[in-house]
Amino acid sequence: MAKSRYLFPKDYMADPSANVFNGRLYIYPSHDRESGESFDDDGGHFQMRDYHVFSLDDVMEGEVTDHGVILDVEQVPWAEKQMWDNDVVEKDGKYYLIFSAKDYNGVFNLGVAVADKPEGPFVPQPLPIRGAQSIDPCVFKDDDGQIYCYYGGLWGGQLQWHVPLAAPFAPVAVPDNSQAPEGYVDIGHASDRKTELFAPADAPALPSFVARMSDDVLQFTEAPRPVVIVDENGEPLKAGDPHRFFEASWMHKMNGKYYFSYSTGDSHYLCYAVGDNPYGPFTYQGVILEPVVGWTTHHSIVEYKGKWYLFHHDCVPSNDITWLRSLKVIPLDIDEEGRIRTTRSE
Repeated sequence: MAKSRYLFPKDYMADPSANVFNGRLYIYPSHDRESGESFDDDGGHFQMRDYHVFSLDDVMEGEVTDHGVILDVEQVPWAEKQMWDNDVVEKDGKYYLIFSAKDYNGVFNLGVAVADKPEGPFVPQPLPIRGAQSIDPCVFKDDDGQIYCYYGGLWGGQLQWHVPLAAPFAPVAVPDNSQAPEGYVDIGHASDRKTELFAPADAPALPSFVARMSDDVLQFTEAPRPVVIVDENGEPLKAGDPHRFFEASWMHKMNGKYYFSYSTGDSHYLCYAVGDNPYGPFTYQGVILEPVVGWTTHHSIVEYKGKWYLFHHDCVPSNDITWLRSLKVIPLDIDEEGRIRTTRSE
């Protein structure tokens, strides 16, 4: 099994989005810090304030260049705090940073910042993307030049506020800190922030969203659509399935197939599903990465110089302080039929 590499041991960075621009590999992470906030299920202890970008030209051995801060929360008029995951896409020589942050009403939105170079600096738009509430954007540019944004996250990512379940699978709301009713699973706080929502374990799992971006890459050009993950029989994965979607959408394309990968959150896996088009449905295939040290697991997958890599993070250097994570990379193990073999980050 291949060994992993810590990319930037000088500081705590997480949620890496890796992209290749102009023949060089760039990594756009979130920037962890010790804020003094206590741990909670909504991620209040993740109080990131800015973004850096790193670059390198030899993934496993080369020097990693820190290009410094490319965007700070103080520059974003609509954002109050919690600059979580982001991703970058290029179009017509401009670079578009799609990021998630919490507004002054405590709601996560996606925003856009624009630069002339992949290393920034990025200038934010004054308002967030319309109709784009939640976290963890991935921006995928297809072979025809169309750009799609995948996003969403349960619990602190507030996805459960925006994807209501219809009867007979409607969730039940109970007082905060209550135990799950028998046969139900926790899907996070309700929008009143006082009650917890529990969905039937046999209900369809809450999906992430995808929307095609406008030509100027500043808005969605359509209403977001659900990203449905199905089993081998074409049935949606259930809310009680440990391999269902939780957060951390990523899309890559290999041999004409669309690979949607994601984190399962409280079961701590990275999993993937495969489809024939950017909208899905995507058929579940398996686990990419076994649980790492730390509560969260988050990643990106990219091909560089003919090899595929899995960028991710863990909390080994911080002695399992879950809000102080470190960037890692490991070669991706793919068989001849395009199946991703399960790996451990060692």
